[in-house]
Amino acid sequence: MPTPPEPILRAALRWLEKLPASGAARVRALFTTHTDFSDITPTQYDAAYAWLREVGLLGGANSDAPVNFRVFEAAVAQTRVPWFRDADLLIRGPGELPEDALRAAEALGISPDEAYAQVNTAWGKVDTEERARIGSAGELALLEMLSESAEGRVEHVAAWSDGYGYDIFVDARHHSAHLEVKTTVRMGRLTVYISRNEYETMLRDPAWELVTVRLTPELKLRAVAAVPKDWIADHVPSDRTARGRWQSCRLDIPPEVPVPGIPSVAPMLVAAAPEVLRGVPVRC
Repeated sequence: MPTPPEPILRAALRWLEKLPASGAARVRALFTTHTDFSDITPTQYDAAYAWLREVGLLGGANSDAPVNFRVFEAAVAQTRVPWFRDADLLIRGPGELPEDALRAAEALGISPDEAYAQVNTAWGKVDTEERARIGSAGELALLEMLSESAEGRVEHVAAWSDGYGYDIFVDARHHSAHLEVKTTVRMGRLTVYISRNEYETMLRDPAWELVTVRLTPELKLRAVAAVPKDWIADHVPSDRTARGRWQSCRLDIPPEVPVPGIPSVAPMLVAAAPEVLRGVPVRC
């Protein structure tokens, strides 16, 4: 979905500027009768009002954030323009902003530097919310499958504490696995975030394993794979001095790195365990 056209953005800005002091009916009458606002048609004002309702800005009309920034953020984040999903990779500075973002910024009186900052802020909020939603769904989907397919005890330890350094505990008589689960719905990109606690748990815990779960858009489990520890160790940051210490990092994992299945869990699987757990490659 493209960003709204320039008249709709300007009309949306005017709505948010006027609504705190007057009701919608009075503001609409002002827009349609006063010559100062006649550069935008009544139809465009109505379209802007409907868009504001759609993206949830009408309820935040009394927010302390500048109205032009709120409209711009909604224009690039709520409409989900194609580039926004990968904005962290595609846009590394104001000069790399897409044309539609620059047009929206200009219409709202926002400089390219301000627009770049707003894109970063909006992407960070959406990414955090999406990772939490997708991550929870992936953990629960894997937990359910393991509960039905692995011998011994399966527990979702992340449900009561985030201090373990892993999410799922699997224990049988002679084997155990501590699984840190990272989830994606993406086909062409696998990006995970690992905390310092998770990494240090990996270093001292031989049962720790990083498991990637790929879900369908409907949040159904599609594929499972494990990322080798040595690859992780080779790609996390290094503390250069005792006064600087990384606490979390992002890993962009090439598609050839993950190993299908969960090697640490394989000895505990029942004979009828699903192929995705046994390491059988997904047939697309």
